[in-house]
Amino acid sequence: MNFYLEEEGSVSLPFDTEETARAVIEEALAFEGCPYEAEVNLLLTTDEEIHAMNREFRRIDAPTDVLSFPLLEYEAPGDFSGFEEKIDAFDPESGELMLGDIVISKDKVLKQAEEYGHSPRREFAFLIAHSMLHLFGYDHMEDAQRLVMEQKQREILERVGILR
Repeated sequence: MNFYLEEEGSVSLPFDTEETARAVIEEALAFEGCPYEAEVNLLLTTDEEIHAMNREFRRIDAPTDVLSFPLLEYEAPGDFSGFEEKIDAFDPESGELMLGDIVISKDKVLKQAEEYGHSPRREFAFLIAHSMLHLFGYDHMEDAQRLVMEQKQREILERVGILR
C-alpha cells in the first residue's frame, strides 16, 4: 500500500499522524477485503483551506472536518470486482488501485476531540476510517447507509485498538 501524506498550516497534531493514518488505512483495506495493493493520498490542512475546498466542491460555505474524493465507481459499496478490466483504475507506475484523496482539517480534529471527550488521535483515526469507507463507495445519506457506515467505522477502529 502506498499512501502519500502532505501537511500544510502551522497547527500540528500531538501524535504520529503518518503512523496512525497508515494503520487505519491498512486495516480498512483488510476489513473490506480489498484484493489489490492500493494507493491513497492524504492532505492535512487548516479550517481555512478546507473551507475553501468545501465551498468549491460541495458548494457549502463552511469548514468541515473531512472531505473524501473517491476515484472509483463501485457496482455496490466495497465491491472490488470488475476493476481488473479498468486499466485507468490502477497507477501505471506502481500497479496499485488508486482509491482517491482524503482531506482533513487539523483544526477540526483538535476541536472535535475536545467536544466529544476523546483524544485527538482517536478523532483523526475516526475521520480516516470514515473517509476510507467513502473511498470504497459507502455513503450515509439515508439512515440504513449511515448505520452500516457507523458499524464499519467502529469495527475498523476496534481492530486497530483505537477506542473512545
